Amino acid sequence: MTRKEFIGGAAAFAAMGVKPVFGAEDNPALAAAKKWFREAQYGMMAHWGLYSLIGGEWKGKRMAQSLIGEWAQQYFRIPNAEYGALAKSFNPQLFNADEWVQIARDAGMKYLVFTSKHHDGFAMYHSKVSKFNIVDATPFKRDVVGELAEACRKHGLKLGLYYSQDLDWHEKDGGGYNQGKTWCGGVAGWTNDWDFPDKSKKNFTRYFEEKSKPQVREILTQYGDLCLIWFDIGFTPTKAQSNELYDLVRKLQPGCLINSRIGCGKCDYTSAGDNQIPNDDKSGMLFETPATLNDTWGYKPHDQKWKSAKDIRRIREHLAARHANYLLNVGPDPLGRIPAASVDILRAAAKTA
Repeated sequence: MTRKEFIGGAAAFAAMGVKPVFGAEDNPALAAAKKWFREAQYGMMAHWGLYSLIGGEWKGKRMAQSLIGEWAQQYFRIPNAEYGALAKSFNPQLFNADEWVQIARDAGMKYLVFTSKHHDGFAMYHSKVSKFNIVDATPFKRDVVGELAEACRKHGLKLGLYYSQDLDWHEKDGGGYNQGKTWCGGVAGWTNDWDFPDKSKKNFTRYFEEKSKPQVREILTQYGDLCLIWFDIGFTPTKAQSNELYDLVRKLQPGCLINSRIGCGKCDYTSAGDNQIPNDDKSGMLFETPATLNDTWGYKPHDQKWKSAKDIRRIREHLAARHANYLLNVGPDPLGRIPAASVDILRAAAKTA
């Protein structure tokens, strides 16, 4: 199974013999959240972490145009000792949460989904579960999620958080270790098998109980109301574990939407495969297409294959006509800036008739 096959929304669940359940008994907060989501239509996603320092290049080698920058540690098989040392240089002094939110608002976006922890295991908030986070491990020592949450409340934008509940290359028990090498031209795998090569010693349940689930609890309890939680991959968790996460979200934040990439359990809406644009009507469900402005999600400066403002506007109108949301990604640079090319396209798309 390839990455795109797995994350292709409802089709992926069908292939696994599991049918998603889309909110059979909604509480009032959840019903209101679903109504809001259907009306929102347009949101910003931001992939930002230590991988922005690498920018798709490592020790004289460069990722190909089509490969995504946030997977640099996996692609280059960078040892945790070296990758973790990048935190000492991560000091994004130009990060301004208010500016990010204003860019999204100017573009007509209604919500922001930010990577609280991606597959590299590095938390972009102050986690008490793991010291591998932006406050404890970097000279920046500021809680990015906290600042974004405050800016969103101030400017009337809703905040959602991405969390990689399955893959975690920083941990020996991080998931994906039964999937082999299936993408990036057959080079990249899913788990960290260079620092932790013995698969027989990997125990996903240990990672799930000691890091994944406790960190999900943290992001649900430290930053106020979230409009959604954006899980990713979901290969390794059992159905019971996925349902446990679902129940945890529903208990702590009854109105927080849960996407289909949670795994083999329940969900509130379908996340399409990356850059997959449906042609059929989605009015009978809640549906969202996550998409990129160029070819990458995380910062990769040599990727200059930008979509035009007219293309963005056309896709947005196409999806809206089919009752599907458009979640459009930006990849901030190591200083914390949303690249100027991204800003220009978003602003022009908002003006394009």
